[in-house]
Order: sequence, then structure tokens, then C-alpha cells
Amino acid sequence: MFDAALAQVATALRDARDPWWVIGSAAVRLHGGATSVADIDVLVSAYDATCVLRDWAGAVTIGVASDLFRSHPFARLDGAALPVEMMADLEVFGEGVWRRVLPVTRVALCGVFVPVCEELVAILRSFGRDKDIARAGLLDWPEAKSDQY
Repeated sequence: MFDAALAQVATALRDARDPWWVIGSAAVRLHGGATSVADIDVLVSAYDATCVLRDWAGAVTIGVASDLFRSHPFARLDGAALPVEMMADLEVFGEGVWRRVLPVTRVALCGVFVPVCEELVAILRSFGRDKDIARAGLLDWPEAKSDQY
């Protein structure tokens, strides 16, 4: 199911205008972390989100912002092998301010793009949730301790 879901994400974003990334548990697994994956989290631009949502064959549910995350839009896409959560222009709230989550690195793994391991660790830590910190720990080798992202 995981590989099929990744292929479906890649197909949906094959004509993307802007860079996009898989993050979260799926990206951790692609980098070799032993974790379960309930859905595929994808960062995209607002432009590309509009295109994917317009063309998606399955059900689309538009979500709302939380106290910690907001994106424009946030959408859950059903109908793939695993649900896809698409976040356009994602921001995370911490230390009293909203910060954009925009990776600067991009590597292709299994047909999709992910941030390099060190940047993924930093992104997961920035989310501040226990589950994200635990996932970061699965990849937290000594060389992955960069806070530059």
C-alpha cells in the first residue's frame, strides 16, 4: 500500500509547477526509519494544491487551521492506497510566531521528493509534538543534528 500511495502522489504531482515534498512519517520511512505510515503528508504550493484538488478523482475534505498548524489550504484526499494530506504554504506556530515550513533541500526517493535527512529531522523537531520528535529520533544520527533549517 505504501509504494502504491507514493506512486499515486507522484502521478498527481507530475505536472507540478513548483517544488513539492513528502514529509512526516512517510519521509521518515523513505529515509530508513522504522515507522508506521497512516497517510502521506505532502507540502505543495497553493498553485499546485489548487490543480491537484481540481483533478483529484477521490473525495477531498478541506480542513481548518489548528493552534499549531495552518496551510492554505489543508486538504485530505481519499481514494489513494493511503490517505494523502496536502498542505499548501504550511506554517507552524512556535515561540509566539507563525513560521513557514519550506524545505531548502530536495532529494528523490521511490519516485517522490523529500527533504534530506538532516533537514527532515529539523522540520519534525520544529513541530514540537511528541510523535514528531519520536520520528525525528528514528533518524537522529550524530550527523543529523543540524538546526540550520
